[in-house]
Order: sequence, then C-alpha cells, then structure tokens
Amino acid sequence: MKIAQIYLPVAISLFCATTVFAQEPARQQPAPPPPPVRSVEVNPDRTITFRYRDALASQVSVSVDVMGKPLPMEKNGTDVWSVTTEPMAPEIYAYHFSVDGGSRLDAANPRFAPNLVGISNLIEVPGDAPQPWDATNVPHGVVHHHTYTTNVVLGLANNQSDYYVYTPPNYDPKAKKPYPVLFLLHGWSDDASGWTAVGQANLILDNLLAQGKIKPMVVVMPLGYGDMSFVRDHDVWNQSEKIDHNVSLYQKALLSEVLPQVESAYNVSRKREGRAIVGLSMGGLESLTIGLTHPDMFAYVGGFSSAVHSLDAAAQFPSLDPKMANLRLLWIACGVDDHLITPNREFITWLKGKKMPVTQIETPGRHTWSVWRDNLIHFTPLLFTDK
Repeated sequence: MKIAQIYLPVAISLFCATTVFAQEPARQQPAPPPPPVRSVEVNPDRTITFRYRDALASQVSVSVDVMGKPLPMEKNGTDVWSVTTEPMAPEIYAYHFSVDGGSRLDAANPRFAPNLVGISNLIEVPGDAPQPWDATNVPHGVVHHHTYTTNVVLGLANNQSDYYVYTPPNYDPKAKKPYPVLFLLHGWSDDASGWTAVGQANLILDNLLAQGKIKPMVVVMPLGYGDMSFVRDHDVWNQSEKIDHNVSLYQKALLSEVLPQVESAYNVSRKREGRAIVGLSMGGLESLTIGLTHPDMFAYVGGFSSAVHSLDAAAQFPSLDPKMANLRLLWIACGVDDHLITPNREFITWLKGKKMPVTQIETPGRHTWSVWRDNLIHFTPLLFTDK
C-alpha cells in the first residue's frame, strides 16, 4: 500500500508530460547544409577544374600565374562557379579567385605561397615521373632558419631580420675542404622563405645532388630588402631613387651582416672561386649589382628575370672590365613572355659592348616561379666546376 502511494504521483506526472509532448506539433528540421565543394581538382588529362561557391556573386574568375588573363567562371544555376583549363604541363601553379572585382583565396586549399603583398594558393599538376622539384626517395639536406638583429635594414620590428641556409646531405662542419656557397636571392614581395616555400629549392638541390649533376654546396637565402618600405606598393618600381636606396642598403646588409654570420656558423669557402650569387626579379637586380661590383668576392654571378628596367649600367658599373672581373660565369636568363625581357636584352647588349663574357638564356614563360625553378635547375650545375 505504501509503495503504491509513493509511485502514484510519479506515474501521473509522467503521463501528463507525455500527453503534453504528444500534443505539440512536430518541429521542422533545418535544411541540411550543401555538400562541400572540391575547389580545385587536377583531372587525369592534366586539365585543372576550379570551383568557387557564392550564390550572391555576379562575376567570378580565377587567375593562374602562367596565364596572361583571368579565366571567367560560369555558374551552375545555383551557387557554384567553375571553369576547366586546357591541359597543363607538369608544374606547380599559383592561383587566386576574383569575386566581383575582389581577390579571394581558396579557403579549402591549405597550400599557399607566402607573400608580403598578395597571397596565392598553389596546385601541382604531376608528371608521369617525379619532377625535379618533387620530394623523392633520395638523401635530403637540411634547411636552417636564422634570426638576427640588423643594424642596416630599415623598417623591421625590433630590427629582427632573417635568412635560411640549406646544407647538403651528409654536411660535415669539420670537413677539411670548405663547401662552396651560393647566395640565392628572392623577388619583390616574397619573404626569406620564398625559395624554399614556393621555389622548392631545397628539393631541387637534393634531386640534382642525387643525380650527380651539381657539387655539394651550402645555399644562403636571406631576406631581400634594405628598407621594408620598398615592399608596400608596386609603384616603387617607377621610382629610381627608391630602387637605388633599397639595393644600396641591401648590399650592405648582405656583405656586412649575413655573409660574416654564415662564414662564422658554417664551413663555407671564403674564396671568390667558392662563392656564387644569383637572384630572381628584384633579387636578380641585387645579385647582378653586388656580383659585378664585387668580382673579388664572387666568381659566379647570375640573374633570373632581373628587374633591370631602371638600371643605369654605365653609372652603376663605370669600372667594369672583363679581365679585372675575371668571372667564371655571368648567366642572365629571362622568359620571352616576361615584361622584363626587353630590359634584360638591353643590359646584355651593354655588357657585350664592354666585352664581358655573358651567357644569355631565354626560355618560354612569364614572370613566374615555373621559369625560376627551371633557371635554378640549369644554373646550379654550372657552379664550382674545376674549369
């Protein structure tokens, strides 16, 4: 009897609650989210399909670095825009979307090119066999990152600058014969990681070494600015005073700060025959300027798509003499579709007028990493030979 008295109120409560819930109308379930969009896809025929979801956009396109114009994308009737390219050569491509005139990254693709002005995503079209810039089953070198306090470079937070150093596989800091050293300079808007993060320089060197095509070398990749204000606006390239100011300070930082630190920390050659310098675009201007004004320090000098359009060669190199310079290699390359091809040809003509031996290289391509990776692949085997 006591048990019934205890449980009777509970039973009544449960019955009432069940009745109330039963009388409530069924709640409408929210619509399921749309399926995810595969934003970029490399197809078996090496075409690339790009997709971008935006139901409210009125115009969407994608820009691929090797193409002269953006590719217009078409809407599928709901909210996904897409376009498929022509078959593409095996390569790493940079791209970004443009939505109603505004630049957009591909949020679904975690691979991107670090940059101080405009970030792009990266997509690789593979080849039938591994490419020179791919990670392969070969011995790998080590990339070291160094930060230091600069007394030269302007505009850095707390005066902290940096550089990367690649040491080859089985690098021996106590080897009797010092390693030759290549100073590899990045382009305008890149940071010090450009040649490894986008250029794949360390993987290219690993593969070339495994194939016996290059000598083991230490490669130094420094931050490439003398004044950080130079990287804020592309209009600086129309102002020769700012260009000269940046190059002058950068030359001082490289020779008085980075080079001594590298020579102190690494077993590298201190002879001109064991040093090379080359760079791309802005770095090409810097490497040619530094190399041709300091042939006592560098026997190998090069430039890839060098930004020499404002260079007054006669004023910059008034004492340039082929016998005094005695370079083992002067190598100047540019893509034939690059806007800098004409200034590079004019500079080479000036050099030849001074009787300077120069290797002129012109390849297909625009002002892109696909050209510069190819340049590095063909330039480094010429370094530090016994000839």
